[in-house]
Amino acid sequence: MKGPVVLLTDFGLSDHYVGVMKGVILTRVPEAVLVDLTHAIPPQDIRAAAYELLVSYRYFPRGSVFVCVVDPGVGTERRALVLRAADRFFVGPDNGLFTLVLSEDPEAEVRAVEVERFLLPRASRTFHGRDLFAPLAAEILRGRPLEEFGPVISDPVLLEFPRPEPRPGGLRVPVLRVDGFGNLILSVKQEELSGRSFRVSVAGREVPLVSTYAEVPPGAPLALWGSDGFLEIAVNQGSAEELFGRSPEILLLWK
Repeated sequence: MKGPVVLLTDFGLSDHYVGVMKGVILTRVPEAVLVDLTHAIPPQDIRAAAYELLVSYRYFPRGSVFVCVVDPGVGTERRALVLRAADRFFVGPDNGLFTLVLSEDPEAEVRAVEVERFLLPRASRTFHGRDLFAPLAAEILRGRPLEEFGPVISDPVLLEFPRPEPRPGGLRVPVLRVDGFGNLILSVKQEELSGRSFRVSVAGREVPLVSTYAEVPPGAPLALWGSDGFLEIAVNQGSAEELFGRSPEILLLWK
């Protein structure tokens, strides 16, 4: 058996949706190990889900099965996908959710699922998490070869994510994600700026680049390289989102 099965959704935990997905998997594979990555993705926010998947999947063992359901197009003609990338498996809708994972593995195997073969009986058009993606994960755990799910495709939906833009004397860097602490996670990674020295300006205000939050007084803004390798704007014991908003102009100015 492969595994564990890692669940990522925008369902929250106040309803039964996550629980019944687990029930479907456990009915078919009682020994399955189920892990909740997060169910707090903002509703229908595919880009947020893609980011959370990118920064998380490598911390799980090879052979893990990621069931990813942020699916505003559920019930339409959008395809369902099964992927093998970075020695792990991914199941979910073809809506760009896997964009960032696929960017890290050009040799990924992407297959469009022959949906009718795998739906639960009396399947709903509005709950493919339960009726399609959970059964697909169980079939992967049981060892079904990927070629039996459907044909290889070369055109999965890929989303565009904001990238830094050159500016005189530096870069303008957009916000990629706002986390639960109100930190503004920027679309630039540490290795992209290796060897460059720069100052950080947020909405016209210079912000110190530090190594830990406590290097500035409580309530003061700062920039640091976050735990996932992205540059972040934060406030010590506070919220950068509340101080600056979700999308202030952020400049990295070369020294």
